[in-house]
Amino acid sequence: MPRSIKVAKAYDIDPGEGATVIAEGIRIAVFNVDGEFHAISDTCVHVGASLGEGWLRDDFVSCPLHGWRFNVKTGASDMHRDICVERFDIHQSGTDIFVRFED
Repeated sequence: MPRSIKVAKAYDIDPGEGATVIAEGIRIAVFNVDGEFHAISDTCVHVGASLGEGWLRDDFVSCPLHGWRFNVKTGASDMHRDICVERFDIHQSGTDIFVRFED
């Protein structure tokens, strides 16, 4: 059965910005793309940098260390189709942002 964990308030993440949160012991990067929230693993698969600290442009976040780019809506890299980070389902209720986890 899926469960939802509250991870942030919508007003804490401005449009065009991201933030790192921890839910269920997992570091998750949450991004605000024009008022729509998306969540992927916070850890870049290259050397483990925080994607939540990266630069968001359109639907892509760039790793702050080496510039690897990941689509925040899908988790896929634009460098190679086999490179991706985990994507999490996310929803908003009022100003609360939740990440969904499957049991």
